[in-house]
Amino acid sequence: MTRPAVAEGLWAWTPGRGLAPAPEGTAEGRLLVADSWLLREGGVRAYARHRERFSRSCGECGGPEPRRLLAFWRDVTAALPRTGAWFPRVELAAGSLELRLLLRPAPPLGAGVRLWAAGQSDPRTVPRRKGPDLDTLARVRRRAAVEGAEEAVLIAPSGTVLESATASVLWWEDDILCLPPPRLPVLPGVTAGLVQERALRCGFRIAHRERTVAELEGREVWLVNALHGIRPVTGWIGRPMRVPPAERAGEWRTWLDGVMEPLPAD
Repeated sequence: MTRPAVAEGLWAWTPGRGLAPAPEGTAEGRLLVADSWLLREGGVRAYARHRERFSRSCGECGGPEPRRLLAFWRDVTAALPRTGAWFPRVELAAGSLELRLLLRPAPPLGAGVRLWAAGQSDPRTVPRRKGPDLDTLARVRRRAAVEGAEEAVLIAPSGTVLESATASVLWWEDDILCLPPPRLPVLPGVTAGLVQERALRCGFRIAHRERTVAELEGREVWLVNALHGIRPVTGWIGRPMRVPPAERAGEWRTWLDGVMEPLPAD
């Protein structure tokens, strides 16, 4: 029976046996699907939505049947630690179609982010599914780090902002919360969905707009993902762009921290 994990590492799943430490070298190779989230003292945001997105993505690429995925998630839920801060990732490996759990300590969380404004042409091969392009996006982030930024903007051939290497891009135009149109090649962000729902509840308009990096000058821009939550852009690296005070981010970050819920019992 799978019990709460006590150490970081890669865990391979076998039907009927649950999770066990993966053999050395298992982590090598391409992923068909991946999903990750912040786990803090046994609490997580929108756990069911991460499960649904992972399961849907597995179905889109010929992964395990729903009954097997349900059993995998049941064992993952039981194995996740209830104390400490973690950044777990569930995986579907290419080729073997093995289901795995990568248990990692959460990195330091950022309250703001410096964004490389050069505008990287989107290098992803499967932009609407998290997993196949993780290595490519890690290289983009490393290049941004060389320039003095934590993240890089991905842009369409037209110059339209899509998202960053690891996060959805949202911004404010007056009292309107804006984001790229869903017809563009963008990942359906779980946390960005939570933010949009709250905006509607609070009476804000939401608009899907195509904007270039230059057209975001002077706007309050957020990077939004499951690890860091909401990070306002505090600087644009490589381009002289004005950054206004992040007047809204603080209150929204407090709200987002408050929607973490305990992991389900099974």
